Amino acid sequence: MDKILVVDDDPIIGEMLKFVLDSKGYLAFISNKPEQTVHNILQNSIDLIMLDQFIFGVSGIEVCKKIQENETTANVPILMMSAHSKVKKKCLAAGATDFIFKPFEMKTLFLKIETILKQTKV
Repeated sequence: MDKILVVDDDPIIGEMLKFVLDSKGYLAFISNKPEQTVHNILQNSIDLIMLDQFIFGVSGIEVCKKIQENETTANVPILMMSAHSKVKKKCLAAGATDFIFKPFEMKTLFLKIETILKQTKV
């Protein structure tokens, strides 16, 4: 079972994503504390991170960079999310594997998740 860590400060989005991810056979973990992301990845053997670009005044881009700079977490794929259309390039440049605009359709989300997870298992 693939484990997905959702890092988002909106509890409604977090709980909704946990519900739909769990219903699709993933094991979802929710965090609204971006400073604990590396710890959460290591503690839970995370396979994929869904990271909001803006969390409680913290830049998800900076969190993404920290994940990529850490030797033990650098290979964990990151799907960044944002409602801001102008941040996609910055997120990808920071090391995100892919990007999805909020609000997103579940079909699009699951296609991205499946594609990322297949690529990492090759």
